[in-house]
Amino acid sequence: MLAIAIIAITLAAINVILEFRRDLMMLQQNSYRNERYNRWLSSSQDTTSTMRLVSGAVVLASLSTLSVPLVSLNLISLVSIINIFILAGKKYKKPLVMTRRAWRILSVMLVLAALTLAGVILFCLRHGYPLEYAAIYTLLIYCFSHLFLLAANYLLKPVEKHINDKYYNDAKRILASMPDLKIIGVTGSYGKTSTKHYLNRILAEHFDVMMTPGSYNTTMGVIRTIREYLKPYNEVFIVEMGAKQPCDIKEICDLVHPEIGIVTAVGEQHLESFKTIENVQRTKFELVDSLPADGLAVINDDFPFVANRKVNNVECIRYAVTATDAAEYTAEDITYSPTGTTFNLITPSGEKIEFKTRLVGECNVSNLLAAIIVGLRLGVPVGKIRYAVSQIEQVEHRLNMKRTPGGITIIDDAFNSNPTGSKMALDVLAMMTQGKRIVVTPGMIELGDRQSELNEAFGVKIANCADVAIVVGEYNREAIVAGIESVTPRTAKIHKVNSFAEAQTLLATMLRPGDTILYENDLPDTFK
Repeated sequence: MLAIAIIAITLAAINVILEFRRDLMMLQQNSYRNERYNRWLSSSQDTTSTMRLVSGAVVLASLSTLSVPLVSLNLISLVSIINIFILAGKKYKKPLVMTRRAWRILSVMLVLAALTLAGVILFCLRHGYPLEYAAIYTLLIYCFSHLFLLAANYLLKPVEKHINDKYYNDAKRILASMPDLKIIGVTGSYGKTSTKHYLNRILAEHFDVMMTPGSYNTTMGVIRTIREYLKPYNEVFIVEMGAKQPCDIKEICDLVHPEIGIVTAVGEQHLESFKTIENVQRTKFELVDSLPADGLAVINDDFPFVANRKVNNVECIRYAVTATDAAEYTAEDITYSPTGTTFNLITPSGEKIEFKTRLVGECNVSNLLAAIIVGLRLGVPVGKIRYAVSQIEQVEHRLNMKRTPGGITIIDDAFNSNPTGSKMALDVLAMMTQGKRIVVTPGMIELGDRQSELNEAFGVKIANCADVAIVVGEYNREAIVAGIESVTPRTAKIHKVNSFAEAQTLLATMLRPGDTILYENDLPDTFK
């Protein structure tokens, strides 16, 4: 019996370790914030998953006075083995990255679990209870693994603050050693990553430029860029600034002290944490409010909550593609083709400057305007700017267009879909009239109380721009389908699938040369 008990404890412990790693992955995707992780727990119903409920039933049955120890141990082993195979075989879009912080949290989780398990084992040995109870407790740890994660993350808060303060001060020292470095901040509900890339490409024609890589748009991401990537000879530092809650951008500005700030958009995104668009506006304009008196704000009037925000603390240049009344820089004569876009930039003096780009979509023209304006202000010759614009590559997963050898056009807009961006992407899809126009989407997320309403409006737009709609997953399915079906006569054929893998299988049966596929958004693992 002792050998069977040890086997059961070992299998249950392996099950716990694998579950701890999965829990940690979800915490990582929620920015290591307990409050955000708790919100995910309540919406995902992960605490009452099938395997947790089955495991809980086994625990209760094993504690029953009618239970047979051998049967209980075998059930614990069986449940653990099943879940080990499930967890080991799962594939994730954004798997756990074992950073030093992740290792610290996992280590504390394991220590907490080991200490409590050791206590149970010692209690059993001292009082003559069978080791069956240790196996039951190990399975119970799996049932309540979230509590160990939350406790470990909370206990490590002082440690993380001490480490972060050390890195923060080191980044501050590096910036202080580069007094001539020109720092540009870029923020917005959407468009900031693309604008950062376009600005980097333009300024690189004239300066030695460093930008925050990827989506390094948090304070710690900026600190890491400064410490690991910024070089003493860099002349310009472009800092992307993201925010999930008020004061996030101010925190970055207090570190880097930008001289130029670009606000690309203020829109309905992350409403789950911001609650109102007014809070989004205040947070995005923390960048403008942080600029020095001789600084420059470049802001996009195409968004009402940018246009209605007065800027009195610094010089402000407004640009627009559609809401051009108060804008100093605008775009005219925009022409799209399968090879890209041509447009004219209209300057405050009325001068027209023609640009050609491989990019498509009104949003990309808008993002280019911001980058061109800053390039002009910093003295980059027009010829160099025009050349850079013509050479700019599409940013991956952001309205990225490519053609397959089989004659299929793919529009990849899978990154972080939002109401404005999705509308623009569908407008591009609508222009592709050679074959079927197909949209593959799980809908939009983090829209708070307006989640259903905005996804239904998204469905209406799909009905007017696409011939086939493949709705992925359950999260927004009802709202999107309702929107599509509300349009009469309805031309968009609806297909409902549970995963992108199913969508790909379905596409293989229907694609023909000349067809166009728009991939609009890709939900992270925290959503079904």
